[in-house]
Amino acid sequence: MSPKNETNETGVLVLTLVVTLGLVGSVFWWLANNSGVIDNLTPNQSRPSQDTYTHKIDLPSGLFSYGGSTTWAPIRKEVEPAMQQLWPKFQLRYTNPTTGAPGSGTGIKMLLENQLSFSQSSRSLKDDEFQKAQQRGLTLKEIPVAIDGIAIAVHPNLQIPGLTLAQLKDIYIGKITNWKQVNGPNLPITAYSRRLEEGGTIEFFDENIMAGEKFGSNVKFIPTTTQALREVAKNPGGIYYSSAPEIVGQCSVKPLPLGRKPDQLIPPYKQPFVPLQNCPQQRNQINAVAFQTGEYPITRRLFIIIKQNGQSDQLAGEAYANWLLTNQGQELIAKAGFVRLR
Repeated sequence: MSPKNETNETGVLVLTLVVTLGLVGSVFWWLANNSGVIDNLTPNQSRPSQDTYTHKIDLPSGLFSYGGSTTWAPIRKEVEPAMQQLWPKFQLRYTNPTTGAPGSGTGIKMLLENQLSFSQSSRSLKDDEFQKAQQRGLTLKEIPVAIDGIAIAVHPNLQIPGLTLAQLKDIYIGKITNWKQVNGPNLPITAYSRRLEEGGTIEFFDENIMAGEKFGSNVKFIPTTTQALREVAKNPGGIYYSSAPEIVGQCSVKPLPLGRKPDQLIPPYKQPFVPLQNCPQQRNQINAVAFQTGEYPITRRLFIIIKQNGQSDQLAGEAYANWLLTNQGQELIAKAGFVRLR
């Protein structure tokens, strides 16, 4: 073959390669701008190392209603604005129930009644919820995205090393009624709780701490955590349980160490304890390591509940959950005071 022919063939190959690369680039540009497949980089971010962001999320366009657990409120506060800024076509609307208080169980019920696209839960699904879904021709799926713990709040002046799970149970069934019974001062105990039907946290406490026993007549029921913490802050003998991020960083109540045994009391806060008089400039932080290892005795996972119906609601729930499991989503979960699952 002559040098001239070789040159012509080389030119044709180069031109073909350029055209092919141009077409491939155009296809990728179209997919990135039209199919909704995204990763969690903001427009001005440089791309991190390949193993930092591994998820590709397919976000559908539209307005999607969601609801459920009040424990999720701090996460919603961090996550929703970030998602709205990154993907304005994926619109979210938190929806309260028309009757009763919002909570994990209420959210799942609303999901089954097609009032929500997906729901947020601070407990796992129950058997009867799976059964109700099957009766409606649906399959429910739960996706864990974070770790939480149940913390115990008492008055700041109460001097007590902590409680075992058995002692905590005995307080709430009415067997222990004075702090002197658990190495504290001679002071009557006032136990506060929300009602069982008002949230996943109470249901979790009932199943894992009360273990089938009923709340005692000594328990005073308060509709919200905010109100309950106010009561504990002004009652020297008060006690209340809730999601750890709702208690550990508070300025007006003190979180108690808990243990399975008296010599295994683990604080829900990172040590050393920050004196409450330093609050709000300094606040106590979650004991993330103890939550992750299970050393702290009452931990749980938080879930996104999805109905697998092959429609946009399922896509919305899966996209929301999958983004929460990316590095950026997990960072926002940690910022909200919960513990990363990844």
